Amino acid sequence: MIDVVAGLIEDDHGRLLACRRPPGKHLAGKWEFPGGKIEPGESPAAALVRELREELGITVEPHTPLTPVVHDYGRGAIRLIPISCRIVEGLPHPHEHDRIEWCDRGQLAGLDLAEADRPILAEWLGFPQK
Repeated sequence: MIDVVAGLIEDDHGRLLACRRPPGKHLAGKWEFPGGKIEPGESPAAALVRELREELGITVEPHTPLTPVVHDYGRGAIRLIPISCRIVEGLPHPHEHDRIEWCDRGQLAGLDLAEADRPILAEWLGFPQK
């Protein structure tokens, strides 16, 4: 199983940053919370800071971990470890995605999210886990 971290980046207006996977990549066109693989010996929080610097050009301060999600997209299982965070430096730019959007609660519910990200959004919104 591969451990992956995902950042729920909140702004001062209670919106989350969602990122769309570009054409040619696995899950192209799906929206996700940004992040990536945790390197050996790296904590999830440290991986989140590193990945968001690489993917979006920002520095974040990790806050609260949410419930990890185990999912298999047919390539082997991943454990997606979500962590809420705030930007402490920089403005996000889509280096690894073809689009990024700050979304309020209503907009988030309408996104075509990747399967593993759906229970994370439900928990963040306050809906019970299945």
